Amino acid sequence: MTEDNKKKAAFVAVVGRPSVGKSTLVNRICGGKVAIVSPVPQTTRRAVRGIFNSDEGQLVFVDTPGRHASEKKFNRKLMEVSNRSIAESDLALYILDASRPPGSEEEETAALLGGLSGAGEKLAAAVNKIDAPGADTERALAFLAEKIPRLPPQRIFAVSALKNQGIPPLLSSLFSMASPGDLFYPEDVYTDQEVRFRVAEIVREKAMLRLREELPHSIYVDVADAELRDGGKRLWVRAFIMVERESQKGMVVGKGGELVKAIRLAAEKDLASIFEWKTDLDIRVKTSHDWRHSDAVLKRLIER
Repeated sequence: MTEDNKKKAAFVAVVGRPSVGKSTLVNRICGGKVAIVSPVPQTTRRAVRGIFNSDEGQLVFVDTPGRHASEKKFNRKLMEVSNRSIAESDLALYILDASRPPGSEEEETAALLGGLSGAGEKLAAAVNKIDAPGADTERALAFLAEKIPRLPPQRIFAVSALKNQGIPPLLSSLFSMASPGDLFYPEDVYTDQEVRFRVAEIVREKAMLRLREELPHSIYVDVADAELRDGGKRLWVRAFIMVERESQKGMVVGKGGELVKAIRLAAEKDLASIFEWKTDLDIRVKTSHDWRHSDAVLKRLIER
């Protein structure tokens, strides 16, 4: 294959402040559940890879935690994940939310990406949620023109990840910036996540969608055991939803165990569409006191 017709391949860091729709966009592009989604900011806690294959080649999207300025240890770790993903990727895709006015976090993110070496050739932007109530696409475009003047208008796209609008031109632009090269992954996969991690993330998503106030930030999921049974037809998993305080256990379990049962059933339903096996979950709730301040726990959860 000559250089002119060789397929292209690139890692693309997907960057933006919390809740702009990064994970929803990656899931939409890759055609499967790569990253969990919830209304809770900073749902994504580690760099998660989604793989898009086409006749042009392969783009590996690295979904990163939302960029949120905070001195808390947990948030600093998330920012480190985002920074490392940007540094290690070939391209960067900046996601903005058309329904929210830019603020200080947006300005910091734009300054970071606009200051990257090669930003004029290796950066694209997507203004997401153009269909949302109160969306102001022109406001976002004006912000980009002011803060990242090196970014050409032809690499800025108005999209709706939710309604699958405006995505093909974005992908074409990313491929135009990618270099010819060998594919990183087989063409029949859309993520490289391990089974245990995927199970833990799906359980965490279902819990976050059912918990209130600060509690979603106070949980993580630990998969203690996983094994194939019945001749490889059934995946059995024991997972623990970990909370920070004893008083939170009852909130997750629910009256008569109803809430943890609802989490289990919803997770099993999602996993049935992801895996080739039937998945049976044994979910329990435990306490890991002040885990967000534990270097050992944060290293296991966030760092790859």
